[in-house]
Amino acid sequence: MSAPCPVNIVVVAKAPVPGLAKTRLAASIGAQSAADVAAAALLDTLDAVAATPAAARTVVLTGDLDMASGAAAIRDRLRTFTVLDQRGADFAERLANAHRDASRAGYPVLQIGMDTPQVSAALLAEGAAALLGAEAVLGPAEDGGWWALGLVDASEPDWLATVPMSRSDTGRQTIRALQGRGLEVQLLATLADVDTVGDVETVRRQCDPASRFSCVTSALEV
Repeated sequence: MSAPCPVNIVVVAKAPVPGLAKTRLAASIGAQSAADVAAAALLDTLDAVAATPAAARTVVLTGDLDMASGAAAIRDRLRTFTVLDQRGADFAERLANAHRDASRAGYPVLQIGMDTPQVSAALLAEGAAALLGAEAVLGPAEDGGWWALGLVDASEPDWLATVPMSRSDTGRQTIRALQGRGLEVQLLATLADVDTVGDVETVRRQCDPASRFSCVTSALEV
């Protein structure tokens, strides 16, 4: 077994509650089906993180798991993670606080979301290793955002709250902000994320056919 990499892999997640999860996807397939897809994506992501030899694993969560699709399976999987509550008035502030709170474990922070269920333990291990040799790493998303952000020092991430999120230039703006702080940024692999029904097939092709995401979306004929 590989020695744990001295990195904290952090998943920023939202409970997959019907009507609140994946609202753009829900516009096409319905609130319950979108929540089922979100639950599958979250569980596949947590499985990949759990299989990665990292020193710490954290989920920073918002939403009511009691109302969520797949609640029992998610709760069971979270037993192997440190679980923290999200804090902040908007998404950018919650991301900044997630990095700050996770940094208290004493390791560099590699943060991902739950929109890239095709992520693998091997890819996360590569990202963690890259972070140990860099000041920051960023995994670009095909839509112009990012799916991973790693910081060797995540204790003072307030700058992240100033970056506009969920835009086609979020990735560029994040790199600019990092470089503006004098940090050298190493880029990771580019992945597609799941926001709309048009993204599903692209991501499914990159997933294991036996993954929850593949099975759920295939059953829904998405």
